[in-house]
Amino acid sequence: MKNVIFDCDNTYGIKDCDVDDGLALIYLIGNSDVNLLGITTTYGNNKVEVVYPNTLKMIKELKVESLPVKKGGINPKDLDNEASDYLVEMANKYNGELSILATGSLTNLYGAYLKDNDFFEKVKEIVLMGGITEPLIFAKRQMDELNFSCDPIATYTVLTRGKNVSVITGNNCLKVLVTREDYERELSNYSNPIVKYIKEKVDYWFDYNLNNYGIDGTYNWDVTAATYLMRPEVFRNKRFKMKVNVDDLKTGFLRENDDNNCILNLPVIDKEEEYNKEIYSNWKRVKI
Repeated sequence: MKNVIFDCDNTYGIKDCDVDDGLALIYLIGNSDVNLLGITTTYGNNKVEVVYPNTLKMIKELKVESLPVKKGGINPKDLDNEASDYLVEMANKYNGELSILATGSLTNLYGAYLKDNDFFEKVKEIVLMGGITEPLIFAKRQMDELNFSCDPIATYTVLTRGKNVSVITGNNCLKVLVTREDYERELSNYSNPIVKYIKEKVDYWFDYNLNNYGIDGTYNWDVTAATYLMRPEVFRNKRFKMKVNVDDLKTGFLRENDDNNCILNLPVIDKEEEYNKEIYSNWKRVKI
């Protein structure tokens, strides 16, 4: 059982916005090995003023209203907020046993560190979705990095001060493309209302990716980070010496360099069949 805080920029169900944070949340709720302590909301896919109420709405729809949802900073300067307070509180309560999954900007984690300089020492592990090691270029356009670049100073602090940090980069997510046919097949013939809930909110995303990027499918960006947190054995760990700096992080770029200031794990999906089974099976366990 892992004690998890999910720090995210959840825009599941918001028109023309990413669905992956919401799908990662459904995965965590469906996973019996997760003690989900709460959700801290941040910006990235949209403003916190959109993300926070949207997350409250989603936990009501998922019948988990008792799950704490904390509002985070609205910009890189808004570091004193209830999300960072909650992160510090949980790090103290679960000292050495707290896992953090962060899939948006990292302002809340930076705020927690400024409140308690021992914060990262108390956290067992941090899994991040973000960063690129080379440009993400698709048929129609290049995709910008959307997480690390939102708050480069916060990202720099988390990467250099955090311990046991794993980063699911945009590039490493590209190994597994989810086609509409894959998705329909895996979610067909199930009467559980969660399947209808997922399909109603996510179907449009395939058209969005095709029309905007020329991608004939979608990638499980944030869900991949959640899956790594819970099932690292279906990935291959790859540790790199990194020389990170704020200027590079303005575009989310991670630079490998022997003259390093941190060592990061950049996992790669290794067992694709198990990876896919893990995601769909946990989605379908959620009861609403």
